[in-house]
Parts: sequence; C-alpha cells; structure tokens
Amino acid sequence: MTEIKVLPDAPAIARHAAEQFVQIAQESIEARGHFLVALSGGSTPRALHLLLSSDEFRSQVDWSRVHIFFGDERAVPLSHEYSNARMAQESLLDLVPIPTENIHFMRGDAQPLEDGAREYGLLIQEFGTSLDLIYLGMGDDGHTASLFPHSPQIHEAKHRCVATPISPTQPQLPRLTLTFPAINAARNVIIMCAGSSKAARLKEVLPLVKSSTRCVEELPITNVIPTNGNLTWLLDEAAMGEAS
Repeated sequence: MTEIKVLPDAPAIARHAAEQFVQIAQESIEARGHFLVALSGGSTPRALHLLLSSDEFRSQVDWSRVHIFFGDERAVPLSHEYSNARMAQESLLDLVPIPTENIHFMRGDAQPLEDGAREYGLLIQEFGTSLDLIYLGMGDDGHTASLFPHSPQIHEAKHRCVATPISPTQPQLPRLTLTFPAINAARNVIIMCAGSSKAARLKEVLPLVKSSTRCVEELPITNVIPTNGNLTWLLDEAAMGEAS
C-alpha cells in the first residue's frame, strides 16, 4: 500500500514520523519480539531523532528490543562530521536506553569498502530478510539512500548492501548503501521530503509513484515499491509546490 501525506512543514513531518516509529515499534515487538529500523541522514531525520529522544516519546518504546541499522553511510570514520551514524548518536542513540550491541553501524572506514558492504549485508541476513521500518529521503536529483541516477548500484539485484564510487552530490565521497532488494523487502518504508528545493523533482516523481511506474535510471526513488510492505510519503507544503 502506498500513501502520500501532505503536512504543513518539516516539524510536522518529523512529529508524524516519530508517531509512526512508536506505533510500528510496538507492533513489531509484540509480533516478533524485536523492532528492526534503518535510519537516514539529513536535517528532517535529525528532528525526528530529537523527538524520539524527548521525554514525550522516549518512554513509549522498549529500546531493549530495538535494533538500529542505517540506510547509507559515507566513507568516513564514525567520529567524522560527515558521518550519518555520528548524527544519529548525538541526536538519538546516546539519549535513549538502547543496548550498544543493538546498534549496527555501517563500517564507513572499511578498507576496502566492499568488505564493509558485504559484512553489513550478512548482518542484516542474520536477522531475516525484512527490516520492520526504513526511513529514506529524496535528493534533488531523485536519488534515495546512496542510490544515484545512472549508477550501477541501482541495478543491484542480489546484495543487501553495496559500496558506491564517489557520489555526484556533496560531500563527494564513496559510500555504503542499502540496495533496492533490501529496501523493498521492508515491512514499512517512510520517505520524508521537506522544502521548496524538492518541489521540481516531486512534480516528476509523484505521478510515477501514484501509478507504481518505475523510472530507475533517471529517478531511482521511483524504484521504492515494497514487495509486501507499506510505503508512506511524508511531504510538506513547500516540497509539494506545484506537484499538488
């Protein structure tokens, strides 16, 4: 099932995403004993993290049953300012009572990077084939995670995590990324888009999303169509622009 929700602004997106985190976490823990979630980088996810670590939301989740994964990571050490994991640590993971062994970082400093990708794919496999929830964003060029237009990685059909060449967007670094087989196996995928810079691309993307039409080479995000899961787009009014 695909659902598109338009909310007033980025803070409203973060709040709705936090509410969905809590609901899906509770349902997953009750059904399977754990909650497997992949986080995303960016400003809207950071706002989501800060909400989840607040007094209002923190106590609603059994963090001992939560396992944290990541949608992508830059080829930098965990302590680097460009690290998605560092942002998640500072805004969420250091502020909630989650066991350290339940936090599964991508090895952005692995040498070679392909070894880190292989290890991460095998780690996900240990937990089964499906994450309970994956958060994604959309770049102005239509990429998601670190799956960029016209890159070989968008056609990966086997591995759950791969290394990428130097990305075409800033910061221009190699990366690790979940692949479409991993993303589309998830039980729930939430894509968050906020701001007027997304409007032009969304005008192209949304008609394809509504018709479940893929345009993988030009707009990789249109390949996010969960096989047996739910897809929710959380958009703010600025991002919608003329797309509505």
